[in-house]
Amino acid sequence: MFIIGGIGSVVFQAYILPKASSSEVLSKLKLFKKASENVTIVNKTEQVIIKEDDSISKIASQAGAAVVNITSVSEKNKSLLNPMSGIKNGTGIVVTSDGLIATYRTAINEFDSTYKVFSFNGSSFDAKLIGIDEFTNLAFLKIDTSNLSVISFANSDDLHPGKGLIAIRNSFEDYQNKYSAGILSNIDKTFNIGGKTLSLSEKLEGVFETDIFNQEDCLGGPIINYNGELVGIIGSLTIDNKTKFFQIPSNAVRSSMDLAIKNELGSRSQIGIYYLPISKAYAVANNLNRDKGALIYSPSGKQGLAILSGSPAEKAGLKINDIITFVGDKEINLDNPLSNLFGQHKKGDLVELTVIRDGQEMKASVNL
Repeated sequence: MFIIGGIGSVVFQAYILPKASSSEVLSKLKLFKKASENVTIVNKTEQVIIKEDDSISKIASQAGAAVVNITSVSEKNKSLLNPMSGIKNGTGIVVTSDGLIATYRTAINEFDSTYKVFSFNGSSFDAKLIGIDEFTNLAFLKIDTSNLSVISFANSDDLHPGKGLIAIRNSFEDYQNKYSAGILSNIDKTFNIGGKTLSLSEKLEGVFETDIFNQEDCLGGPIINYNGELVGIIGSLTIDNKTKFFQIPSNAVRSSMDLAIKNELGSRSQIGIYYLPISKAYAVANNLNRDKGALIYSPSGKQGLAILSGSPAEKAGLKINDIITFVGDKEINLDNPLSNLFGQHKKGDLVELTVIRDGQEMKASVNL
C-alpha cells in the first residue's frame, strides 16, 4: 500500500496536477489554483526554415515569360566610328496575347528608329511603335504574333509601403531575365511626371518609389508583388541634372493599355494649368481654410505662366490663385489629384468645375 500510494502521488504531482491546473475550469478551484503557483509549463517549439530565395525565383518566373528586351536602332544617330551608336536596349512587358508591349518612353529610341523584340527564350520579332501616352510617358509597341504569355495586373490602389516587390529586367547581353528584390518604400502622391516644380494638368500625378537597386538597368520593366502581379512599370526623369527613378502604378498602366488597344492614345483631354496640390501641411503653412484641392499657381504671380494661352482653362475664365475643388462630382485630393481626374476625360468633353475664388465658391464649365 505504501509503494502504490507513493507511485500514485508521483503520477498525480507530475502529470495530473499540471494538466488540471492549466484547465480554464479547474484552475479556478482553490486546490488547483494554489498548486499552479509552483508549476511551470514548458511548450515545445520547432524551428522552421523558409528558403526565401527559392520562393522569389518561383514567383518571378511566373511573370518572367511576359518580359522582353526591346532593341531600338536610330538610323539618324548612327556613327561609323562607333558601331553601337544609335542603339538602345530596354525592357518591356507583354500586356496582350496578340503582341502589345508596354515600356517607358526613355527605354527606347523614340524617333526615326527600327525596333526588335527578344523574348526571354531567345525568340525575336520585328516591332512597330504604335504610340506614346503623353499622360503616363508609356510607350506601346506591337509585334505580329499570337498566344503570348501576358502579365497579370495588381490593383495598385491596394498597395501600401513595406510591401515586398521584385523587379525584372531582360539583359541585352544574353537576352535572359534577371531579378532584384526590395520593398515599396513610399507612395509619392504629389510627384508629377511633368518634371517641373509645379504640377502640370496633362501629366500623371502620384508614383511608387522602391529601394530596389539597379533600376537604371530595369528601365521600362515591371515591378511585381509576391503574387506575380504587375505593380508598376519603372520610369525615370532627369531633374536638376539628377536622375529620379519611380514606378508608374499598374492602374495607370491598365488605363494607358486600354487606350492603346483602342488606338486612342491621342484622345486624352488637355486643359492647360500649372498648379500646386493642396495638402494639410501646405494649408497650415499658408493659412488656407481647406486642405484639399488644386491651387492654380505661378511663382511669378503672372496669369500667363499659370494658365497656358489659348487653353480650355483660359477660355473657361479660370484665373491664377483659383482653387479647383471638384471635377464634375469627384473631389480633388491627394488620392484623386486634378491631373488624374482630367486624364479620365477625352478631348471634346464638357466638364463642370467647382472653383473657390476670393473665398467664394463658383462653377465653371470647361470644354476640353
